[in-house]
Amino acid sequence: MAELLRNSLDHHLAEPTPALGTLERGEPVQVFALPPGSPARPRIERAEGIYMWDSTGRRYVDAGSGPVACNIGYGNRRVIEVLHRQAEAATFAHPGTFESAANRLFAERLSAAAGPGYERVFVVSGGSEANEAAIKLARQMAVARGEASRWKVVSRQPSYHGSTLGALSVSGDPAAHDMFGPLMQRMPKVPAPVTYRIPPGFDQESWAGHCADVLERTILEEGPDTVLAFMQEPVGGLATGALVPHATYMRRVREICDRHGVLLIHDEVMSGGGRTGAFLSHEHWPDCRPDIVVLAKGAGAGYFPLGVVLAPRDRVAEVAAGGGFMHGHTALGNPLACAVGLAVLDETLDRGLVANAAAQGARLRARLDDLVERSPIVGDVRGKGLLMALELVADKAAKTPFSAAAMADGTLARVAMEQGMILYQRRTNAGRDGDWVMVAPPLIATAAEIDMIADGIAAAVAETERRLGVA
Repeated sequence: MAELLRNSLDHHLAEPTPALGTLERGEPVQVFALPPGSPARPRIERAEGIYMWDSTGRRYVDAGSGPVACNIGYGNRRVIEVLHRQAEAATFAHPGTFESAANRLFAERLSAAAGPGYERVFVVSGGSEANEAAIKLARQMAVARGEASRWKVVSRQPSYHGSTLGALSVSGDPAAHDMFGPLMQRMPKVPAPVTYRIPPGFDQESWAGHCADVLERTILEEGPDTVLAFMQEPVGGLATGALVPHATYMRRVREICDRHGVLLIHDEVMSGGGRTGAFLSHEHWPDCRPDIVVLAKGAGAGYFPLGVVLAPRDRVAEVAAGGGFMHGHTALGNPLACAVGLAVLDETLDRGLVANAAAQGARLRARLDDLVERSPIVGDVRGKGLLMALELVADKAAKTPFSAAAMADGTLARVAMEQGMILYQRRTNAGRDGDWVMVAPPLIATAAEIDMIADGIAAAVAETERRLGVA
């Protein structure tokens, strides 16, 4: 059996790194996604603050927090020391046998930060798992109250709620459904309350009202007694490019769900944990409090896989009294995950990172709005706090998106990487819904770093214009 190296930095890998798919066995995970012969990615050597260095010593500014996950930046000593201490004490304790202090303390601290209505905390390994758990919990909540006919989960088109089959069935991603549709139960979809490329005859407010009308009409057409929940991102992720819905929409969503006994689930996998300038992003709309909240990404901040479902005490008690939550994973309530989650939460709150996200987000927004005025391909900037997106268009006057084949978002991300800046982009629905890249630096970013990021984005956009042949 091959001897495994104990220290990943003590490697003896070939330099330069061979192209993907050229070795007989092994290869990094990218080999599953890229054609054979594709150049290998730079090899990460270390990371600190908002910066990353590859094995050649080149430095990159992470303006995307990885996939909008590394909220407190890299190399945080508090988190690393807590992870080390917990690993020495106990790396695993199955909740069927033990509870852990880390789990108990994390749940207490997180539910206090979330506020009334979110007293119970279910800990899993990531966003897809957490959304699956939220859907299953909602179903069992309904069954516990004698509403077993409720099973349909309505969501928006476009939307993205995870890659596992249950979460994907709720996602509004037709390209993924084309591939995996035979494996899953398709769920009803309603239009997203977009604020930029609005259909003719509407403005932002009237389109928001129309989208709410369609939601209610869909519930009525499906049969209110069959509709379990409506799931949405309060501030959008990659599927809608940091969409911030009109307040009219958010208020009416809550009213509609209440009227028909439908649970409201907020997917805050990307937007929660302080990123939007509020600890939970639904706080921007006080009249749209959800029944269940899902967190991930920033909850573990990249230090450990972590996803969380927040739910009300009374509804969880009903499920427990009816035989218990019929769901679980091997890593459910993992002590290492909970210890990291607690340390990340403490860093976020103790260092005032939620307020910093609001302040630096306003600074970033002003700089990016200026870019909209100057660039022929940046059609819109949207988002809240340090969850922003740039939408790229071929024709600003007509708001015409680039063709999917142009891969404008990928070009911008590649140019930025060449210039030493990391942006996050993912082609939801194979690029059919438009092109955007997320601008979402860690919540620890300073004013000077925000200015540096804005300058870097401007330079990358200018070079992207040249490569796309846009004057």
